[in-house]
Amino acid sequence: MRLDCALRVPRRDFTLAFRETLDWLGIVAVMGVSGSGKSTLLRALAGLEPAARGRIVLDGQTLAEGRRRCPPHRRGIGYVFQDARLFGHRSVHGNLRFALDRARPGTEAPGEAEVIEALALGPLLARAPAGLSGGERQRVAIGRALLANPRLLLLDEPLAALDAARKRELLPYIRALPARFGIPLLYVSHAVEEVAQLAGEVLILHAGTVTARGPVYEVLERPEAEAVSGAFEGGVVLDVRVRRQRPEYALTEVELAGQHLSLPRVAAAPGEVLRVRVRARDVAVALGPVEGSSIRNQLRAQVLQLTAEPHGPHAELLLDLGGPHLRARITRESADRLALYPGQTVWALLKSVSFDPR
Repeated sequence: MRLDCALRVPRRDFTLAFRETLDWLGIVAVMGVSGSGKSTLLRALAGLEPAARGRIVLDGQTLAEGRRRCPPHRRGIGYVFQDARLFGHRSVHGNLRFALDRARPGTEAPGEAEVIEALALGPLLARAPAGLSGGERQRVAIGRALLANPRLLLLDEPLAALDAARKRELLPYIRALPARFGIPLLYVSHAVEEVAQLAGEVLILHAGTVTARGPVYEVLERPEAEAVSGAFEGGVVLDVRVRRQRPEYALTEVELAGQHLSLPRVAAAPGEVLRVRVRARDVAVALGPVEGSSIRNQLRAQVLQLTAEPHGPHAELLLDLGGPHLRARITRESADRLALYPGQTVWALLKSVSFDPR
């Protein structure tokens, strides 16, 4: 799937100026603080933004050129909103049939039975939207969008209104969509944990302009991502490989750049790759391995960068594990006391690791 854009959309506080080419089959995330232009971008792509000007080409088809625009229902773009927007007078099955009856023609369109199975909608078919949980409503909204046979699926903060449990429930369904149906996703969110679990590539918008773009592993460790997530959530995303299970302690041992980590037990076989996220605030630093500590995950690393806040109490370290990076957020006092400097060998002590089976 190839998307070529050269868009301008004036807003009261900024102008969205989006000139990018995306070439992908998977999930590309668009991050940014509220009011940065994320939803404006999706609305312009879908043909729902009257003020949009510029050019949009999707897989060789020109959807917009100057003031000429293809109407939304002919673009082959599915849209899932934050509030689901189901038809309240129709059952779940009725919502799905509405999309199926109006689907874009195509021999490889997602089948009704396959969509129902993929999103576990079978038990919900006879129910009314009013009786569904937030997560169930979003699954139905995604199913309805898929049955319209889109070439591209836009998801505009679909988990923003859900509690943590419902988010965890819905994420695996979203993650599996591109591979199962061959449809790429453009996923808007300001939640770094969602993006870390779902995306292969990330774009960060600020005041209508792309300020960072690249693989999720690179972008989420950059300051632009921390401006969205806040320093409290700043960190890195890593791929690790399962080494063995330790059932006697309910732990899973994984390998990272030739070193070992232990995680709370993950149902995964040896050799399977997991995506983990480590926040900078959960990494301490020592000049050597620490004995007699409850922190068991201790990794040898080299200091790449040391950045101290000019007036605040903290310093930020970028650590090299032999390819993958870690970030550590410590006090400036600790950095001075340990006499840390770029090129120095240290030990990173991981107090917490959040994981996500791929």
